[in-house]
Amino acid sequence: MKYTTLPNTDIKVSKICLGTMTWGNQNTQEEGFEQMDYALDQGVNFFDTAELYPVPATADTYAETERIIGNWFKKSGNREKVVLASKIAGPGDYTAHIRTNGFKPEALNDAVNKSLERLQTDYIDLYQLHWPERQTNTFDTRDYKHNSEDKWQDNFNEILHTLDKIVKEGKIRQVGISNEKAWGTMRYLEESKKYDLPRMITVQNAYSLLNRVFEGDMAEIAMRENIGLLAYSPMAFGVLSGKYINGTAPADSRLKLFPRFKRYSSDSCSEATKRYLQIAEANKMSLAQMSLAFVTQQPFVTSNIIGASTMTQLVENINSINLELTSEILSQIKKVHEAIPNPSA
Repeated sequence: MKYTTLPNTDIKVSKICLGTMTWGNQNTQEEGFEQMDYALDQGVNFFDTAELYPVPATADTYAETERIIGNWFKKSGNREKVVLASKIAGPGDYTAHIRTNGFKPEALNDAVNKSLERLQTDYIDLYQLHWPERQTNTFDTRDYKHNSEDKWQDNFNEILHTLDKIVKEGKIRQVGISNEKAWGTMRYLEESKKYDLPRMITVQNAYSLLNRVFEGDMAEIAMRENIGLLAYSPMAFGVLSGKYINGTAPADSRLKLFPRFKRYSSDSCSEATKRYLQIAEANKMSLAQMSLAFVTQQPFVTSNIIGASTMTQLVENINSINLELTSEILSQIKKVHEAIPNPSA
């Protein structure tokens, strides 16, 4: 395994992070336990979860993933071996079954306290805001369109003051953001500098061969401001395994179970995936490992969040840490990206 530190801290984390959003839906507790046991044995010491998980989010499965992790901590006694990240759910119809008061002080305190209880721990190493409260372009909305009817009011300072109190209580160690854009990222950084408040040290955004929009303004912010990317969906919901192109996807694969997650299923995504698959095969590697290695070795990536619904997938994904893409392979990848840039964005 390869390691780095969370930016501006001495917290050592593996370059591969174990994602958990299928546990409690596609995966049972026993399977989650098996994944955590194996990942830790392979040197993966960084686990990421959220109160929202598993995904798709429903009232019936709310926070089941955190409960599974908490039960594993209790059974294994491995809490101190793991750098644990979790998130408060952002506002919207998708999370109305959780709460409806966004990132208000009472919401943040409620979310942290309940996550600690479920996770059966006294502290969370990295606590993240799952997505912005304001209306902006996230997920498969390509461009920003301003909505003058948006009732959101600037509350960056209030949020950071609330998080500051929670940090001082010892309940969380560091803070980060997720699904955030350039403007929001800089606003948080400005407020923390001006008022000596907790600094957002990571941003957890989608990043893969099919979605490289982070390489725009966000990559410059990451490098100049030393805020690390925790890359999620590096396999584009499994599309970058090649199994959908090759027709080998099983009935319980993610996109067959949940077809509404279709942002990686467009014709342009399929064509780009075919071309990336050709590169991988010509260089005698799996598309999955090539896709993951590409993400891991980017200079702005702190850790690459992998997820797996089977142990076979998990083994292959973790083993991608041993692969270093040559300049020739990167050049071939660049040509595909230039021809079909960001097809899922």
